[in-house]
Amino acid sequence: MWRSHEPRFDVALGISQGTRDYQEDAVTADFPMGTNSGFAVLADGMGGHAAGDVASKIILTEVFSELKFQCANIDNFEAHAEEILRHAADAANACVRDHVEDHPDTRGMGATLVAPVLVENRLHWISIGDSPLYMLRGGKLKQLNEDHSMAPQIDFMVKSGLMEPEVGANHPDRNCLTSVLIGDRIPKVDCPAKPTTLKAGDMVVVASDGLQYLSEKQIERLLHRNRKKRSAEIADILLAAIERLGDPDQDNISICVIRVNDVSTTARAKTTPLANGAQALSARGNVRNVDNMPVAADEALDDDLVREPIVTTPTTFIREPKVAGQAK
Repeated sequence: MWRSHEPRFDVALGISQGTRDYQEDAVTADFPMGTNSGFAVLADGMGGHAAGDVASKIILTEVFSELKFQCANIDNFEAHAEEILRHAADAANACVRDHVEDHPDTRGMGATLVAPVLVENRLHWISIGDSPLYMLRGGKLKQLNEDHSMAPQIDFMVKSGLMEPEVGANHPDRNCLTSVLIGDRIPKVDCPAKPTTLKAGDMVVVASDGLQYLSEKQIERLLHRNRKKRSAEIADILLAAIERLGDPDQDNISICVIRVNDVSTTARAKTTPLANGAQALSARGNVRNVDNMPVAADEALDDDLVREPIVTTPTTFIREPKVAGQAK
């Protein structure tokens, strides 16, 4: 037990369509008030007209339902966390397969999955695909989960001198997935047997790869500079930074920001009430506090944004499943 300084999680969600014709991201979170546990689920759909948006919603709904049921007994969940998380992913994958069998025109649809579960100071997760799970600690950003795409292999070739940096940064296969929920066998699953230990002041960020149009250094600096703000404000700042890039190929972006607070030293932030209990809306996308506390979404943004150039690769949608990997 984290007895001396029992944590409270400040959680908010943000989502934007970017410049895409489809919104294929889906994200949700459940952190009940008065508890020291909760979870988030994020799915980034693939397939374009082949119903990537449907795939992400199927996966999110199935995984959310399973975790909501299992986390009702949090002690039992922790005793079997890896097994439960893997079962939830398998069940979601089976639901995608059933949908494709009933609707053959959606063949090729699928989605990534990231589902972190936080219990007191312990972080469990399952991850399939290239949607990042970050942790900020002491001003340093670290990606906790594996990237199931061709990007790590391409970056390794660049570091080894086998490929020019510019070629690697713009390589057309960077976004090809090596694992994804598509109703078939899941090639790779990242689900650690032991949880990551969290500390008061840590920040956990779950996102679709649309956030990575910002470099890791930019994300790190924005999170560090705004670490004392509420999660809803931080989510809005990240979305604003992406909007300022003005990239014509900007992918969908979905974000869940989770701040680990020390309630013995952290006072509840003042909030701005909204009419009729409405949730806060960001001009760049929906941002809400998961505790359903009304928040002011239009806080002034950090003017000292990093403006180094960003090299991005346009995302492509496949029409049929590929054997070697899946392109998003």
